[in-house]
Amino acid sequence: MKLNERGLLIVLSGPSGVGKGTVRKALFEMEGHDLVYSTSMTTRPPREGEVDGVDYYFVSKEEFEDRIKNDAFLEWAQFVGHYYGTPRDKVEEQLKLGKEVVLEIEVQGALQVREKTSDAVFVFIAPPNKESLYRRLLRRGTEANEVIQKRMDKAQREFPLAHKYDYIVVNDEVTNAADRIMAIIRAEHAKTERSIHKYNQLLEVLEDE
Repeated sequence: MKLNERGLLIVLSGPSGVGKGTVRKALFEMEGHDLVYSTSMTTRPPREGEVDGVDYYFVSKEEFEDRIKNDAFLEWAQFVGHYYGTPRDKVEEQLKLGKEVVLEIEVQGALQVREKTSDAVFVFIAPPNKESLYRRLLRRGTEANEVIQKRMDKAQREFPLAHKYDYIVVNDEVTNAADRIMAIIRAEHAKTERSIHKYNQLLEVLEDE
C-alpha cells in the first residue's frame, strides 16, 4: 500500500535567468523518480531549439486570453509583452495519477499558485549573487540590453519575495541544486500530514491479519 496515492505538486521558481530550466532538466535526469514536467503555455515566439508541446505550448494572444476568461489556468502572468500560464487541467490529471508534477514558473505565477493550492511545495531558486544572474542573461544572447535590464530590475523586486516559499535553493552548481531539490521532494513525502491517513489504514490491515 502506498502512503501517498496522490502526486506532489512541486513549484520551482525564481528570477528570470536564474537557471530554472537547467536545474529542472538536471533533476529529471536523476534516476529513481516519478517526475513529470508541466508544460507551460505562452504567447512568445519559440527560441531556437524549443519544441511546441515540449518546452512550451505556443499559442496566439487571442487563444490565451480566451483561456483566461474561462479560468483554465492554475496561474498566468504577463511580462515583456507576452503571456505565460499553466493549464490547470493538465496538472490535476497528472496529480490524480500519482505523478510528481514539476512547475517551472516565474515568481508572479508561483504566488498565484500559492493562493490557489494548499498542498504544493514551493522552491525558490536563487543565484549566488546578482552579478552571476546578469552574466547568465547575457550568455543567452537572445535579448537586447534593454530587455536584460528590465529582467534585472524585476529580479531585484522578486528577491525579497523568497520568504513566501517553503525552501530556498541557491543555484551555485546545477547538480548540487538538483540534489537539494530531490532531497526536499523525498522529505515532503515523508511528512506525517501527507501520509498519516494511509498509514492508519495500513495499521488496520496489519491488525486484521
